[in-house]
Amino acid sequence: MFKRVLVANRGEIAARILRACREMSIETVAVFSEADRGALFTTLATQAVCIGPAPAKNSYLNQDALLTVAQATGCDAVHPGYGFLSENAGFAARVRELGITFIGPTPEVISTLGDKNRARALMRTCGVPVVPGSDGLVADADEALEIAERLGYPVLLKATSGGGGRGMRRVYAAGDLPDAFSAATAEAAACFGEDGMYLEKLIVSPRHIEVQVLADALGTTVHLGERDCTLQRNHQKVLEEAPASILSEETRAALLADALKAANAVGYTNAGTVEFVLAPDSSYYFIEMNTRIQVEHPITEMITGINIVREQLRVASGLPLTFSQDEVEFRGHAIECRINAEDPEQGFCPSPGIIDYLHLPSGFGVRVDTVLHPQYAISPFYDSMIAKLIVHGRSRSEAICRMRRALEETVVSGVTTNIPLHYMLMYNPDFISNHTDTGFLERNLSDLLRPLGDEGKL
Repeated sequence: MFKRVLVANRGEIAARILRACREMSIETVAVFSEADRGALFTTLATQAVCIGPAPAKNSYLNQDALLTVAQATGCDAVHPGYGFLSENAGFAARVRELGITFIGPTPEVISTLGDKNRARALMRTCGVPVVPGSDGLVADADEALEIAERLGYPVLLKATSGGGGRGMRRVYAAGDLPDAFSAATAEAAACFGEDGMYLEKLIVSPRHIEVQVLADALGTTVHLGERDCTLQRNHQKVLEEAPASILSEETRAALLADALKAANAVGYTNAGTVEFVLAPDSSYYFIEMNTRIQVEHPITEMITGINIVREQLRVASGLPLTFSQDEVEFRGHAIECRINAEDPEQGFCPSPGIIDYLHLPSGFGVRVDTVLHPQYAISPFYDSMIAKLIVHGRSRSEAICRMRRALEETVVSGVTTNIPLHYMLMYNPDFISNHTDTGFLERNLSDLLRPLGDEGKL
């Protein structure tokens, strides 16, 4: 097992990794920007080192600074968490060149799966269904028009190196495609340094289903079930559930088998997530594989009892998984609400500031992943997610009731949050009856922002 791990991240995921290391008697080094000096996650590490100014490009994305700290402090492994450099194949390669273990898949696998066009081609060869679309990258808008005519509208333009909804445009008519192509390529070039585009048939009213996989270097690959990540805004997840209770047992079995097939096709190791879109007719299609731990991994931990970060550390050190596929048991239902410092009534504008009062929920079946505390300063430099509220119940209905109670107990004063929006979701009839799709939240936003009336109170 590792002696000392550098955690190349911040906030709640840094705390999550640091705590797992502490339980395994692994020394840790936390890095922090000047804006995060004194933050709770830094106090959980064996030692903490400042790596630069607040902007991420000068700190958490500064590869030279991170690698210098890793070497200077004698770290034998680096855990990237999620976001920042977690899916950067070049960074993973540099870590490996220094004789330090990157806790994740190999740089080659990250590179292959990070190129969505290459990933689609690989999935086709191994029999995993992909959304109908272009056979490769689209050279220009004229070629995109020809392919779209063959597929039929609507279509979806996607950057091959994109993510988080950037470099992506929905096109419903031929007349809109040239401008959409130009905008998508420009955005992709600005965000990812690469403007390669491919085109897919747009699946109308889909659900977003993903499968958590774990694989060790000894040839064992397992799945930990699926998650339903359908509730999104601007392609960003807002709420996740496990399992995806909308699936039939037949569809679930096929989808899980294809997720394992996808992981094995690329020789995957460590934790990863295979993502699919589910059409209204229950057909499903591969869209991408994320080569890191996911924000929403706690709901999988809640229904399986498996510590995913612990398994990541074991696998990266060369040890086998602590369980086989037959030993994975699923119990009940879990829901995660992403708590963001933002104002839904003002276009979800970020709400940085100082926490002047904080009360977090607790009790049976409730988990909160956060580094919030009174007087904590929420920085404008980073993502607005400040906490993850997770509940577990014997059934989906029990989990919804428990989440209502947990949200009622949650008080974050000093900044505006999306807690009221989550609370309204817990009472929405379509959400309760599980009749949603990826456009549900945006279509129903005005209703979800109204006061509750007789159903409850904020």
